[in-house]
Amino acid sequence: MQRPAVMRTRALRLVQACHPGPTLAVTALATALAVSVDARPVRVALAFLAGQLSVGWSNDWIDAERDRTVARPDKPVVQGLPVGTVRTAALLAAAACVPLSLALGTRAGLAHLVAVASAWAYNGGLKATLLSWAPYALSFGLVPSIVTLVLHVWPPWWATTAGALLGVGAHAANVLPDLAADAQTGVRGLPQRLGARGASLLAGGCLLAASLVLSPLAVVPAVLVFAVGIRRGGRAVFLSVIAVAAVDVALLLLRGADLVPGR
Repeated sequence: MQRPAVMRTRALRLVQACHPGPTLAVTALATALAVSVDARPVRVALAFLAGQLSVGWSNDWIDAERDRTVARPDKPVVQGLPVGTVRTAALLAAAACVPLSLALGTRAGLAHLVAVASAWAYNGGLKATLLSWAPYALSFGLVPSIVTLVLHVWPPWWATTAGALLGVGAHAANVLPDLAADAQTGVRGLPQRLGARGASLLAGGCLLAASLVLSPLAVVPAVLVFAVGIRRGGRAVFLSVIAVAAVDVALLLLRGADLVPGR
């Protein structure tokens, strides 16, 4: 009677360890872009889901000792999920990602595998260096290309630029809640070295730049939202950054049909 309950608990913790929020968000973004240009959205969804699962699980596998050191209550490996289980899940998802990516076509598949490898490089050590922003810029910047290369065309410059800016902004925003834990465990990426205010400005600056690239008219309200967050300080800064990021994603999706003229 106890075995099924243990397995259910382990399965739930394994789902939590994949970072379900970012995993689903990135997969949904890529899938929505694929739908907008009719670029095999089901195949895109499967490839991105496998890639994002591998990235999320590899993060918790590689960071297991660090998360235990600071006793992070939100991490399943701290709650009792075996590290070996997370490692196996990450490797299996990565293995599945290869054929699922190549099913998009050679160029699109290779572009996706580069994006996934870049994210693994971040988890593997780049997160603690001054180049911590680079994997985010590369992986997010490649998202529009992966989608349009399914149709054998490259995306317009603004899509790649906006994707890269969104990635760096997301990176800076993502570390804001973890600055104290990162300081304890020696994670010294670019946002951590800038400190809370510097990281907030980096996140806001990149996201506002993405707004400008996607739609100059969106810059004014985005600046106002970010300014309110900076003035209030604390958690309001983080929430304002998330709000601007949401606007940027919406703008990118609204312009999805423009990725491939004539579609």
